[in-house]
Amino acid sequence: MSEVTRSLLQRWGASFRRGADFDSWGQLVEAIDEYQILARHLQKEAQAQHNNSEFTEEQKKTIGKIATCLELRSAALQSTQSQEEFKLEDLKKLEPIRCFFCPFSCRRILAPGEEENLEFEEDEEEGGAGAGSPDSFPARVPGTLLPRLPSEPGMTLLTIRIEKIGLKDAGQCIDPYITVSVKDLNGIDLTPVQDTPVASRKEDTYVHFNVDIELQKHVEKLTKGAAIFFEFKHYKPKKRFTSTKCFAFMEMDEIKPGPIVIELYKKPTDFKRKKLQLLTKKPLYLHLHQTLHKE
Repeated sequence: MSEVTRSLLQRWGASFRRGADFDSWGQLVEAIDEYQILARHLQKEAQAQHNNSEFTEEQKKTIGKIATCLELRSAALQSTQSQEEFKLEDLKKLEPIRCFFCPFSCRRILAPGEEENLEFEEDEEEGGAGAGSPDSFPARVPGTLLPRLPSEPGMTLLTIRIEKIGLKDAGQCIDPYITVSVKDLNGIDLTPVQDTPVASRKEDTYVHFNVDIELQKHVEKLTKGAAIFFEFKHYKPKKRFTSTKCFAFMEMDEIKPGPIVIELYKKPTDFKRKKLQLLTKKPLYLHLHQTLHKE
């Protein structure tokens, strides 16, 4: 795959993820715009002459089909008739979208409960089977970070720097990244889900990220009892899926400027925070640094 093609697929993939995030968050105008812009780009490529395209005829057929699906979803968002809607869930199920935009996205990210049906061995201390959070579309690509929101007078924005996470088998984790989400007491998303890039390095018992996450809501606007979740994920080549290894969370009373370390819990991720089990008795934590911005 040429660098031109790779760059094009990455841009398309990023555009699709933005649209799906807007869609799942209920920002329908933004979702429609993103879907329509991407659909136009894809249709143009699908109709390009062979000498002017980076793709084979078969690939261009797939591109055209994806464009049609995006147009269907966009039309559904603008329609008042629900009986024939092309739903976001339908869009999520489209394997060509995930595999075509980025090879990484063909790695399976399991839905809740799926991993429990797979046979694999894990260290007893780090827990049995479980699953990560349902993402706003099924196979997200690491690096879907969002910019800081515009400031508002009297309102506070939060930047969380994910520095590192302590794991006894840190060096064995393949393509590790962290999914960050903000949930209410019922486990419902309060902001778009974000994923860090793959870790910058692994050293001893630490996986280092050193990446900033911009909270996509002013702190004052978060509902009572909300929490910020951090799910550590890594790729399992033998099983060919991306799995959640552990998770951590930070509650609203822990939002304070400066460094903080938070405990790691066994999967599956418990967004309602009712059945929590520590991952290990060893002093291993998620290391964060918080910066508050207020006008």
